[in-house]
Amino acid sequence: MKIAIIGASAGIGLEVTRLALQHGHEVATLSRRVVPLPGHPKLRRVQGSATNPNDVKAAVEGADAVLVTLGVKSPFATTLFSDSARILLQTIREMGSSPTLIVLTGFGAGDSWGYNSIPMKVLFTLFLKRAYVDKSEQERLIASGYSRWAMVRPGRLTSGAMTGHYRVLDNLVEGMRVGAISRADVAHFMVAQAENPTYLGKYPALTY
Repeated sequence: MKIAIIGASAGIGLEVTRLALQHGHEVATLSRRVVPLPGHPKLRRVQGSATNPNDVKAAVEGADAVLVTLGVKSPFATTLFSDSARILLQTIREMGSSPTLIVLTGFGAGDSWGYNSIPMKVLFTLFLKRAYVDKSEQERLIASGYSRWAMVRPGRLTSGAMTGHYRVLDNLVEGMRVGAISRADVAHFMVAQAENPTYLGKYPALTY
């Protein structure tokens, strides 16, 4: 199948790219920096911005699935997530296509905020709140403006190896614990959902 990955040069996006190629898919990536992988006959790299309509179209045209793995390092307020969601939805409408959207956000976005532990709420308030305000808007825009989506909400990210063994929690329950998970295992879940989407219209949280 054809998979487009928006935000592919590092972190989960890079892990997703590696894994999708290993599974034999045709992969198009969009990122500001060059994706640091060797040349591959099934890899097409678009260097550009997730908020530039022409760049987004170049990456997602013909895709069966689009995996959005954008991230920011700054604790300051951002509109990257919501702006890119608007551009992606507009591009898909203009192309008349309907790829599956697998969107990385995080546990703490949207209505999951209230189910975080007290230590995590403190961490979010100090360092992550501004980014997660925009991640929540990203979720809202996609959920209200498109039909084939899943929002992936991992817990605290680590650099551990891919195990393929983790919990997927798709209901918010008082007392639930969403802790650490490796970026590689988040990538494993996202590629699996691109291949066989079983969580459409849901907000699966990932944790060990």
